[in-house]
Amino acid sequence: MQAPFRRIVTGHDQEGRAIIQEDRPPPRVQRIGGETGPMFYEVWNTRATPAPIDRASGEPREEGIILAPPKNGTRIRVLDIPPEGDNLNELTQAEREAHFAEVGAAGAVAQNARHAYMHRTQTVDYGIVLDGELVLIMDEGETVVRAGDIVIQRGTNHGWANRTDRNCRIAFILIDGQFADGLS
Repeated sequence: MQAPFRRIVTGHDQEGRAIIQEDRPPPRVQRIGGETGPMFYEVWNTRATPAPIDRASGEPREEGIILAPPKNGTRIRVLDIPPEGDNLNELTQAEREAHFAEVGAAGAVAQNARHAYMHRTQTVDYGIVLDGELVLIMDEGETVVRAGDIVIQRGTNHGWANRTDRNCRIAFILIDGQFADGLS
């Protein structure tokens, strides 16, 4: 597991001055998919657009880890994705769906996919590679993304493969979306 990071939340005091409201690691951290699965660090979510800005409320409460952002909201999370083994190639469709069911998204799993964990959500996701590298796998084509690269994932089938010998850390900002033009 990679080194922890801090979640620093700002707010306002009673006089309206800017303050640091919280400074600690993200409170919700969970490994998904067993001992070899990615570590999810849930950093923050919002539940409306525009997001309400008040003096000092905290993050809207959630139970567990949910893949998609709240309806009309956003989510930021960091993933530590370990190197993948050959065992991914042997997963059944039911095992793939069980993996995504852990984050409330069994229905997001792609059928007949090029990678065991290919999935699709009705979201726009900004993925920022912080450390290491991953292979972004699409229905057609793939590309290597490295530290500093930013992926704008627009509701497409996609999978992430760590074909290296070290963890990759990637931050995702997920924005609730809606399919248009006959996409579904």
